[in-house]
Amino acid sequence: MNEIRKDFPILNQEVNGHPLVYLDSAATSQKPVQVLEVVRKYYDFDNSNVHRGVHTLGNRATDSYEGAREKIRKFINAKSTKEIIYTRGTTTSLNTVASAYGRQNVQEGDEIVITYMEHHSNLIPWQQLAKEKNAVLKYIDLEEDGTISLDTVKETITPKTKIVAMTMTSNVLGTINPIKEVAKIAHENGAVMVVDGAQAAPHMPIDVQDLDCDFLAFSGHKMCGPTGIGVLYGKQELLENIEPIEFGGEMIDFVDLYDSTWKELPWKFEGGTPNIAGAIGLGAAIDYLTNIGLDKIANHEHELIEYALSEMDKIEGLHIYGPRDPKKRCGLVTFNLDGVHPHDLATVLDMRGIAIRAGHHCAQPLMKWLKVSATARASFYIYNNKEDVDALVEGLRAAKEYFNNVFE
Repeated sequence: MNEIRKDFPILNQEVNGHPLVYLDSAATSQKPVQVLEVVRKYYDFDNSNVHRGVHTLGNRATDSYEGAREKIRKFINAKSTKEIIYTRGTTTSLNTVASAYGRQNVQEGDEIVITYMEHHSNLIPWQQLAKEKNAVLKYIDLEEDGTISLDTVKETITPKTKIVAMTMTSNVLGTINPIKEVAKIAHENGAVMVVDGAQAAPHMPIDVQDLDCDFLAFSGHKMCGPTGIGVLYGKQELLENIEPIEFGGEMIDFVDLYDSTWKELPWKFEGGTPNIAGAIGLGAAIDYLTNIGLDKIANHEHELIEYALSEMDKIEGLHIYGPRDPKKRCGLVTFNLDGVHPHDLATVLDMRGIAIRAGHHCAQPLMKWLKVSATARASFYIYNNKEDVDALVEGLRAAKEYFNNVFE
């Protein structure tokens, strides 16, 4: 995997006099030259709107844009490109499900079930829908190690449950959730399964037909693609029976003075000029990841996280959150160091060229469950190696020594 680093020019720099060690891929990944070149080629040679013109540039842009949709379909093994909707990202995708499907199908007294580990993007839309519909928002309790028990899932989901929404992998705990099993329980109770795949799509194979989820959301920028582009997968029969929530150009079939009809799927949910370059760039990112192999990526990250956990455990006063079994978590580790605020820790590491994340990670209810106000997080990807872990551990030891001296 070390050869892969050469594809990411941003890594070939120094930050504050040290080689850059980028450990914040859970926030956004870096982009390989293969993706950057495809986006640049679109703007240099094919820049045009899609679906609207009959000229050569328009046709080339449309072919690339729709070709990327087919790549996405294959990437998650959807049945049809009609099930692949372009959005701005995971947040927009989840809000679309809540607003379009939720408003049509959730009534007063119905239940919406989520977990304490959800990112705000997969919590607030359901919170607001529950308020609007006077529905009941329920949370699946977590085990002590930050995992969920299927027995608890069965106790929480009832015949009154209409929607179960869950992250496939936690952006804080790293927990990999049993989505397939939860989806089965949801369906047995007449509910739909909504999956936040933002932290899963870049790191492991996803097969929506095998999972049998009803909706899946993910973002391009976390998986080597551009920012501002994302995907909403939905089962065709569900998408056909819900109304769009954005109206305007491109999503219409016929407009009269007092009524309008919509295009067929997926375009009825894609009003206005889309992020064409973003979609084409996401297609190139999928090509890049597929050529490496998602299984290979997952194995690489499991090796890194296993090494990171073993080395970080040697630092006295450092507390790691989430499951300790590397096979039960994705490639990130969230932690705190006694006596040091995460923001101070991140600042000291940045002075050594090490980029980590610090704060509540858009998961304030989870912070409350962990009984902390904030945490630090190091997240790994295909371009990271054991030397990056060593740099992190050395930086943590240096930070601990520095703050111990300051406050002695």
